[in-house]
Amino acid sequence: MRKYLWGGILLVVLVLGIAWWRGTGDRESGAAPPPATVASADPIERGRELVTLADCRSCHTARGGAPFAGGREIPTPFGTFYSPNITADARTGLGNWSANDFWHALHNGYSKDGTLLYPTFPYTNYTKISRSDSDAIFAYLRTITPVSQANRPHELAFPYNHRILLVAWRWLFFRPGVYEPQPGKSPEWNRGAYLVQGVGHCSACHESRNALGATRSEAGPSGGLVLNWYAPSLTSPRQAGVENWPVADIISLLKTGRVDTNSTKAAALGPMAEVVSESLQHAPDDELQAMATYLESLPVTHSNDENSESSVKYDIPRSILEAGKDLYTKNCADCHGKQGEGREPAAPPLAGNRAVLMSSAVNPIRMVLFGGYSPGTAGNPRPFGMPPYSLTLSDEQIAEILIYVRRSWGNSARPIRGEEVSSNRGNPLW
Repeated sequence: MRKYLWGGILLVVLVLGIAWWRGTGDRESGAAPPPATVASADPIERGRELVTLADCRSCHTARGGAPFAGGREIPTPFGTFYSPNITADARTGLGNWSANDFWHALHNGYSKDGTLLYPTFPYTNYTKISRSDSDAIFAYLRTITPVSQANRPHELAFPYNHRILLVAWRWLFFRPGVYEPQPGKSPEWNRGAYLVQGVGHCSACHESRNALGATRSEAGPSGGLVLNWYAPSLTSPRQAGVENWPVADIISLLKTGRVDTNSTKAAALGPMAEVVSESLQHAPDDELQAMATYLESLPVTHSNDENSESSVKYDIPRSILEAGKDLYTKNCADCHGKQGEGREPAAPPLAGNRAVLMSSAVNPIRMVLFGGYSPGTAGNPRPFGMPPYSLTLSDEQIAEILIYVRRSWGNSARPIRGEEVSSNRGNPLW
């Protein structure tokens, strides 16, 4: 009986695969991208700029490994993926690929030999990249020093280790197509949308996902868990929405990892700090201007993760709040202030801090556990950091501190359980 069941499933997958294959189209060409204000005439230099904007080096370089040689682990709910070698090595990298092969990978999500790629490689975003930009990226990657390093197999749980199931996944969730400029929008806005949605693949982290790992596109960049951190919503004013920010402040955050003005205070931490350090700080100013223009225009929504905290009444025992206050005074107040007012530039304020008050408490938990720094950049060369407390405070003590912080000085956010701290303790890196 089981044999016939699997046979039926495979038949359905095959039929869906044929339907998908016949309907993809657009395999050899692609429309021109919205023009950059200042574009390099040299395709290799333009490719270098695009590879930097896409942050390819970070994902395709293992810690301590050769650049672009792959092997970096990417933890997901489905198992651990390992990025491939994309150097110019003929045997283990892209050395024997053609520009068409590379275009198929970016635009259609399959390898040179026709193998369907898992969407941890964000071809669902990269499909928006134009053919000319794809060719420029490939031309630059061909200049990368070849490194002979075999690709490490993914370590996935059943049934996700059966790649044939991607046929059904793609039929349900993937439609290839280059970015189409929106009429009525400025060239700068369209350029920003092209970079944010395609090259920069911001939604790969900042969109929530369903049980099968597909982004909930109807929700927009509404926030989601990625690499053991929470990537906040880019459309919610209570998370990382920038709709009321001056464009100059958005550019500052993207380029330096920090903004500290009278109207805006924010810093990039966790995986976003790496994105700023390795990618965005090196982007041309006009490209950042375009991205900021687009991000500022995103419609205001509210994340699925977000509750109306201010209207919820929490019955928190006074003993827990007093314990949290005592721990905060001993461990945190010297930097963050007795009233959570902060001591800029060394320590940000905690009173009214959006990063502290989100319904998802993953990021503040991880910051207390493991500490961290905003990125070191040309505009922020000596960033201040926070020490780790994972070795000196228990899970319950960290929970008590965060309960106190999230319920004091006008803050109103849900309490944190010790189990939440414990679940984040075992994976310090992203």
